[in-house]
Amino acid sequence: MPINFFSEDIVFTLKNKIAIREWIKNTIHAEGFKTGEISFILCSDEYLLKINVEYLDHDTYTDIITFDNSEEQDVIAGDIFISLERIQENADKFKVLLQDELCRVIIHGILHLCGYADKTPNDKKLMTANENKYLALRTF
Repeated sequence: MPINFFSEDIVFTLKNKIAIREWIKNTIHAEGFKTGEISFILCSDEYLLKINVEYLDHDTYTDIITFDNSEEQDVIAGDIFISLERIQENADKFKVLLQDELCRVIIHGILHLCGYADKTPNDKKLMTANENKYLALRTF
């Protein structure tokens, strides 16, 4: 099944799409799942804010919103919306490259689809550990 990348309300060209797709698939398989249809929608703060308000009733800016579209228990599928403005701000804040921060958020969304949460301190610790594990496996 395909992993697609789209842009909404921004102009952005994602580099290394083929390598990113392989890395995502490898992560999903390492977590014991099959890859279904996954869409990444890279967008502006305002676009993501509207989604946050409309679907989650949260009137706050965020870097990512993940919608699980899985219909089979062992297949990962979903729509992952990512604010490039938040990613750039966080990259500047943490003094990392935009591509590195974007990859962290991409894999964060994938881990959510795999069942990981990040609401409690222990959940956040496990999520961050897994992000770091899969980020270390990037070859691009």
